[in-house]
Amino acid sequence: MVQYKWVALSNTTLGVLMASINANITLISLPAIFNGIGLNPLAPGAFQYLLWLLFGYSIVTATLLVTFGRLSDIFGRVRLYNLGFAVFTLGSVLLSITPGRGTTGATELIIFRIVQAIGGAFLFSNSAAILTDAFGHNERGKALGINQVAALVGSLVGLVLGGVLSVIDWRLVFLVSVPVGIIGTVWSYAKLRELSVRKAGQKLDVAGNFLFAAGLTLLLIGITYGLLPYGSSTMGWSSPFVIASMAAGAAMLVVFPIVETRVKDPMFRLELFKIRMFSAGNIAGLLSSVARGGVFIILIILLQGIWLPLHGYSFASTPFWSGIYLIPMLVGFVLMGPLSGWLSDKYGARGLATLGMVISGVAFIALASLPYNFNYLDFGIALFVMGIGGGMFAAPNTASIMNSVPPENRGAASGMMATLRNSGTTASIGIFFTIVIISLAASLPPALHSALVSAGAPSVAAAFDKVPPTEALFSAFLGYNPIRTVLLQLPNSTVSQISNSTISLITSTTWFPNAIAPAFSKALALSFYIGAALSFLAAIASLMRGKRYIHGVKSDKLGREIEEEGLEDEKRIKSIEEGLDSKRRSR
Repeated sequence: MVQYKWVALSNTTLGVLMASINANITLISLPAIFNGIGLNPLAPGAFQYLLWLLFGYSIVTATLLVTFGRLSDIFGRVRLYNLGFAVFTLGSVLLSITPGRGTTGATELIIFRIVQAIGGAFLFSNSAAILTDAFGHNERGKALGINQVAALVGSLVGLVLGGVLSVIDWRLVFLVSVPVGIIGTVWSYAKLRELSVRKAGQKLDVAGNFLFAAGLTLLLIGITYGLLPYGSSTMGWSSPFVIASMAAGAAMLVVFPIVETRVKDPMFRLELFKIRMFSAGNIAGLLSSVARGGVFIILIILLQGIWLPLHGYSFASTPFWSGIYLIPMLVGFVLMGPLSGWLSDKYGARGLATLGMVISGVAFIALASLPYNFNYLDFGIALFVMGIGGGMFAAPNTASIMNSVPPENRGAASGMMATLRNSGTTASIGIFFTIVIISLAASLPPALHSALVSAGAPSVAAAFDKVPPTEALFSAFLGYNPIRTVLLQLPNSTVSQISNSTISLITSTTWFPNAIAPAFSKALALSFYIGAALSFLAAIASLMRGKRYIHGVKSDKLGREIEEEGLEDEKRIKSIEEGLDSKRRSR
């Protein structure tokens, strides 16, 4: 008979793989999806639908992870994980049969993606806790490494799979998850067992859940809408809605920890941050997510908007090929992820995770030094090294966090860890997009103006001065020729002044990349240097996690020093809990 731990590993890996595939599959499929519902993604007012289809999944997932992790500690991790499989499958079915057209269809897609994201949040928030329950401390790193490899594999497979399926039928992009979801749902309900340790009589922290979910949602919505043009500005950071949304969200998140110290059963176990390995690991994970999350999408824009067209690929084919050319990062992660998890089971997480972040920082610097028309071998090696660094960090860091907490708090710890990671990724996208767009807002109009005049199209040069950088970037990102897109928006009387040979020149696959590349490469290099700095900070945080510690293990296998440090952290937790109990009794 197959041991239960392998059943748990295979099922949770399938769940995480499916959820991560769907997080990125729409990146490549958006042109086909919008064409399928009859809505031009570059039409006025359509950009907000595009943003919500891109980021809505990650925003909803990030805001629910802690809540669902806490609920799993109360009602059972397996029970909520199984529910997540079912809800995710329902969302996939609804997406594949979306009946509406135009803006109605886009709204339905966003709502159904939110349903799918709710299921994904159940899966993400419980998979690490279920594996920690099922595996002993000497095998958790290996198990979590395989699980996290599945998450990265899914994110890149989603890019390739979306490119293939959207060519056939956009509905297949969502339908492909349905049979996997059905099999996974039946399998999880039939085979997974509840091994969690639960305290009786726990209550749901309603106030804390509301403040955290509402605060984080408002903050992430503000970041998302800050990417939209506002008035005459190329970005929306001065919009009253964005300012109010971010201010209200930040205020709720400031009040949140105060509330958490005053309730009997808080959703966010702040006392866990007194455990050095838990706090250092989560800080390192957050910094790593901010460093890597936005850069991933920037790399896609670099490939789709500049490098691939310069090498003869049509704009329509670049979304698919960008996924193919990012495979070296996947290979590096797949090779190192399980291996680093296995090594961390034997030697601890600090050395591996710290070295992994240092390697990632060096890879960022290598990418920043490349010209925009780089040799792919150099680019591929840098991506592979970045994948190696990420693989060295991810599994050991996750294992050390989950090993450090009491069994009854593993659901909350898993949710807290995943929330910080997902929130960091979403914030990272906003940060790096802002860097690129602010840079392009200053340099892109004069660059395009000069290039158009040199190409013999001075009559339209002034019109291109008003092209928002976001429109140019997202045109290339979606697989549209940005110049052709803008020309279609100009009056016929203006376009008729341009000769056919000039139109043929400026709408070729190489003209726009050559015009935008010098301005874009400066912003890109700055983004990579920031990614490097954040990676090195993550390495410092990882180094601060202290000696190896596994909660509840006090044997010679870990050594006397580990036992002493574990006892010290346990005393801290016990002291904090007694203090909180004393405060509650006094009230």
